[in-house]
Amino acid sequence: MLLENTARLDALAVETPRARRSGTSVLERPRTGHSPAAGQAATNLRTGHQPHTAGRIMTTRLVSVRRDETAAAALEQVRRLANETETIDTLYVTGAGRRLEGVLTLRDLLAADPGSVVDDLMSRTDVAVATGTAQEQVARLLHELGLLAVPVVDEEARLVGIVTADDVSGHAGLADARNEADRSALLVHGSIAHIWKVRLPFLLITLVAGVLAGLVIEGFEEALESIAAVAVFIPLIMDMGGNVGTQSSTVFARGVVLGHIHMSRFRDHFLKEVGVGLSLGVLVGTVSGVIAALWQGMPLLGLAVGLALVAAMTLASLLGFLVPYVLIRLGIDQAAGSAPIITSIKDIAGLLIYFGFVSLFLAHLM
Repeated sequence: MLLENTARLDALAVETPRARRSGTSVLERPRTGHSPAAGQAATNLRTGHQPHTAGRIMTTRLVSVRRDETAAAALEQVRRLANETETIDTLYVTGAGRRLEGVLTLRDLLAADPGSVVDDLMSRTDVAVATGTAQEQVARLLHELGLLAVPVVDEEARLVGIVTADDVSGHAGLADARNEADRSALLVHGSIAHIWKVRLPFLLITLVAGVLAGLVIEGFEEALESIAAVAVFIPLIMDMGGNVGTQSSTVFARGVVLGHIHMSRFRDHFLKEVGVGLSLGVLVGTVSGVIAALWQGMPLLGLAVGLALVAAMTLASLLGFLVPYVLIRLGIDQAAGSAPIITSIKDIAGLLIYFGFVSLFLAHLM
């Protein structure tokens, strides 16, 4: 039952097999009808929630039926308010305290014996979103489950409104969900030629970047000949940046798929990830710098290694979120393109940063 899942509704609920039986296309209005006072109360309720959340975009004008009502009473309720609803294909059933208990299709209601009880006719459902669920997640849920509407419940699992597909039809989250699903399907089930077409261009970018990285190293050949120890830490700079970039891009991709990262709040997620990269860079850079200084007996080399790691890891963390986000916005498959682009930028920039610090601190030894 929905009540058992309320604690997990800060994201989105799951769909039970019985929930599928109902179909879901709902737009309902209050049992009490429509009045200016009720409209104002609904407006106050919606504006009490954060922008871009289910609570802010939901409609509170809905028809609900009680589980202990007869089919005849429920049908009379539908008839009375039918002109105020956009669709009555599915009705939501509430129990004690207006808690959402299930759904009932209009077809089942019309076919039922007038004296039968709604509780015996309805299908249990766990499909719902919390008032604080991000608008993007609602859009994704509607698309992935093929729903026309989803109920909104508060922290006590009480039905407070619904969000329809029309409410989020223009939202980027719905378009992103559709586009990502289509692109993923093509990468798995498409022809070899199509997969080549998608993946090969990004691999060519990596090839070009590898050549450019080689040119960067060649440009600092004099420094490498003068101070052989400089070359020892090149793999460290490149590998640490690569690992951080991979972690960040994986976190982003997983967060988008699971709905934990909301495109409408990308700036907050992005700044947090950059902060994580910076803090990790400071920690790893400090440890690595001390090791380099003691190992090679060159404190300034240790300083160059430490600062280069801080910069490289922060940059990699930034790219890990920014690159896939930009690719999604451009309609390009981020699964195939993120890693090659991140690796290319990170490798070239990491080398330039490292050799830049080496040139700054160790110029007197070259």
